[in-house]
Amino acid sequence: MDDLVVVGAGPYGLSIAAHAAGAGLDVRVLGRPMASWRDHMPDGMYLKSEPWSSNLSAPDGRHTLADYCATRGVRAEHGTPLPIGTFSSYGMWFARQAAPEVEEVTVTEVTPQGEGFRVRTAEGPPLLARTVALAVGVMPFVHVPPALRELPPGHCSHSSGHRDLARFAGQEVAVLGAGQAALETAALLAEQGARPCLVARRTRLNWNTVPQPLSRPPLRALRDPHSGLGTGWRSWVWSELPWAVRRLPAQSRERIAATALGPAGAWWLRERFERHVPVMLGHRLHRAVAAGGRTRLGLTNRSGESVVLDTAHVIAATGFAPDLARLELLDAGLRAALVTVGETGTPELGPGFESSWPGLFFAGLLTAPSFGPSMRFVHGAGFTAGRLVRGVRKRLGAGGRLPGARPIAPRGAAAGHPRTYLR
Repeated sequence: MDDLVVVGAGPYGLSIAAHAAGAGLDVRVLGRPMASWRDHMPDGMYLKSEPWSSNLSAPDGRHTLADYCATRGVRAEHGTPLPIGTFSSYGMWFARQAAPEVEEVTVTEVTPQGEGFRVRTAEGPPLLARTVALAVGVMPFVHVPPALRELPPGHCSHSSGHRDLARFAGQEVAVLGAGQAALETAALLAEQGARPCLVARRTRLNWNTVPQPLSRPPLRALRDPHSGLGTGWRSWVWSELPWAVRRLPAQSRERIAATALGPAGAWWLRERFERHVPVMLGHRLHRAVAAGGRTRLGLTNRSGESVVLDTAHVIAATGFAPDLARLELLDAGLRAALVTVGETGTPELGPGFESSWPGLFFAGLLTAPSFGPSMRFVHGAGFTAGRLVRGVRKRLGAGGRLPGARPIAPRGAAAGHPRTYLR
């Protein structure tokens, strides 16, 4: 039986595995390395975060993005966008240098068994683990607006479903959304010969400003500090104090996770976008129907008037909605038993990222309502990995208590509120 099985091999999963191996744990990491970055982002995209805040985490602080770029003669500079392909290659290099060998298998089921868990894969016999860390990334939580879900295949897709946008050359494409994915997808479509139109509920687009120099006068640096999530004290708190966010009431954490660091485009994208992409702002989608080989969108503008947009294809760049109910690889009874953060459908976690089910840990997007918005970004892997592994070591030291015995009472759970746990 393994001490720890890590499900997922993206930035969070690889960082956790590196820390676990460094701590002497018997760890296995399952998944396709950097799958979201390699398989679900179009060619031509750039990393939005600064290179110095986009490191995977190793226990000795080595194997940074700058280290990788130096080996390839590539410059990773503050204020200079880095191609997504370079970052994906960095993650693969990190996996070879700092983490245990990744087993490229598809995990189909995680189920409690005895004092641990049974992990089934599509490729071989089940594994047994004392603890499990789910670092499944964002793909299980793809969000498509309800109005688009009944369209026939080929009429609509999610922005994460494309590696090559050139196939839309010569076609009209409606891109829904107002964040970086929507803005960059629309710009890339235009640059590859398509005729995109951006449709957004927001009445204005937000753009990040050009980053300030890393070296600044002390007073200016104090007034507007740098952080892994941008400049300013608010961003600094989200970036550097996730442990403090966790101490807030659940309602406050829900609000922060939903609203902090909202949709905005990178400064370096603005000219490319505004020069080539028409926009329909303040328009809400209420209906979508197939009309022959085309798609007809029913929209309502800010004045309440109905607008019809006829297009060849719709790309929903509408992000991801973390919800345990959509994590189908996790045993349904276990999912139903987990204590959640308010109404979010995400797990309530202890300081070591352990859920209310002893031995079951989470990392990444699902943890944002517990630890704040940094968990939505690569930067959060540095905070997560060491603390999660310390949580695993603490759990293993506790003798691997049978999960149904006396589950952890997460902070903030209502006193006397009954919960059902599997036995």
